[in-house]
Amino acid sequence: MFELLRSIRDEPRSPHPPARVWRDWALVGVLVPLAVLEGLLRPGMPWRVVSVVVVVALVPTLLWRRTRPLLMVAIGFGVSGIIPAQEMYTVAFVLILLYALLRWGSGREAVLGLAVVLAKGVLAAAFGQLAPADLVAGPAVISATVALGLAARYRARARRRELEQVALLERERLARDLHDTVAHHVSAMAIRAQAGLATAPGDPAAATDALRIIEAEASLALAEMRSMVRVLRHDRPAGRDPGPRLADLATLADGSRSGPPVDVGITGDLTGVPSPVGAAVFRLAQESVTNARRHARHAKRIEVRVSADPTSVRLRVSDDGQTRPRRRNAPGYGLIGMIERAELLGGTCTAGPDPAGGWTVTAVLPRAAPA
Repeated sequence: MFELLRSIRDEPRSPHPPARVWRDWALVGVLVPLAVLEGLLRPGMPWRVVSVVVVVALVPTLLWRRTRPLLMVAIGFGVSGIIPAQEMYTVAFVLILLYALLRWGSGREAVLGLAVVLAKGVLAAAFGQLAPADLVAGPAVISATVALGLAARYRARARRRELEQVALLERERLARDLHDTVAHHVSAMAIRAQAGLATAPGDPAAATDALRIIEAEASLALAEMRSMVRVLRHDRPAGRDPGPRLADLATLADGSRSGPPVDVGITGDLTGVPSPVGAAVFRLAQESVTNARRHARHAKRIEVRVSADPTSVRLRVSDDGQTRPRRRNAPGYGLIGMIERAELLGGTCTAGPDPAGGWTVTAVLPRAAPA
């Protein structure tokens, strides 16, 4: 029991609460006229003018309910509990403040806020301001609000953990690709060193050339090793399967697979593109084609276009299918992994409906990975 109470006390605030969005202003813009109309039209309401003024003054607390949840709950429930404004139906908006406290506040703030709400209910019952039905309905409504706030809080936490897991898995995949690249460079260095040793007695110039090649390979291996260390997050050994390359893009057009045909086109000079960038382009194209085959209804074609210039490599994957509504909502885990991989290499990746129809994924990666 003590451990449970301590965990509640130490519960931090939910991260990144939005300060104010357009829905908050719309809510304020609706509640203020409703409070005024209730004051004008509702018969037999005590302290009519004072109640309306107080409720209208409390409505702006909704604008700070996420960034200052405890203070707004204390103001909303405290002020409405000591004046006749609690007789107004519109004052029920304070339940939104309670929901925000459980959704965004810390554990300590939630406990203090619930104490304020409980004190307000006890005082109202002690002074006979609650009807017998309110003694049952009030706690039920408060409990439902608290449950909704907690459910939204822990659902958001589970979502964050899933996204973090996707990002970590993508980092691990990228680290495996980088491992294969570094192993290639090291193997080339070993072969050149052996050749240099074998030819050095009879041809010193050949040994010098071997040393220059070893130096170049070592520089590349060190740069990509730094990238691997930067992205690697697990202690698991990297895989030894050969990583994908730009040349493997042609396999995406395999006609034996189900779904619409894939047309792959490559333009520009791809000579010298680093292996991590080439592997990333293939992975992004592969994931995009898979998503198109899975989600694009009635698609007749999927186009994969790769172009290169002296500074960057660009990828564009598009289809002409009908976009499902769920693709318009929050990005799926596959897209999140694609964005993570592109950003780790210093690039960008975006996806969304195309104005001409269908769905388009666009990625831009620098030819040289960031140090």
